[in-house]
Amino acid sequence: MDQALAAIKSCNICKSRLDHQPRPVVTASKTSRLVIIGQAPGSKVHETGIPWNDPSGDLLRIWMGIDKEVFYAAENIALMPMGFCYPGKGKSGDLPPRPECAPRWHAKLLEQMPDVELIVLIGQYSQLYYLGKQRRGNLTETVQQFEDYLPKFFVLPHPSPRNRLWLRNNPWFKEDVLPIFRERVQQLLKR
Repeated sequence: MDQALAAIKSCNICKSRLDHQPRPVVTASKTSRLVIIGQAPGSKVHETGIPWNDPSGDLLRIWMGIDKEVFYAAENIALMPMGFCYPGKGKSGDLPPRPECAPRWHAKLLEQMPDVELIVLIGQYSQLYYLGKQRRGNLTETVQQFEDYLPKFFVLPHPSPRNRLWLRNNPWFKEDVLPIFRERVQQLLKR
């Protein structure tokens, strides 16, 4: 695991496609039981090198019912984005995750975490990559059918402030999905 993490953190395969220095951000341990797969680090995470160290991470931790200390304990929770480096800004927000990372690194990391009980797929990029044709027509339909992907995967929208409208327009998510998600996380972390 240490070798894989060191290789990822020194990776610069996408250097020529970024307008800044690569800074891969990932945490994992061979004892991780929960894996959170998000999109890609934002600018604040790029600056600090700490995954989910932004308002999205704050909301995700609220959804999970845990604090930063528990969240950043790699022995329990691995934080593995689809793209390990900040992709840069686009016209309407951050660019999509770099496509090189997941095929190159995800399987290598996951095979070194034999105790993983749940993989949380946050947003459309991770859901498309991991669910493939099992994914529904769009993110809303996929999240509505979250139980179809259990026990291996739990699908969520991205907790970005940019998704506040989606959260407001889909109150069923907070009422029906989040309590089950929080309970799964709590049960898993108690073991």
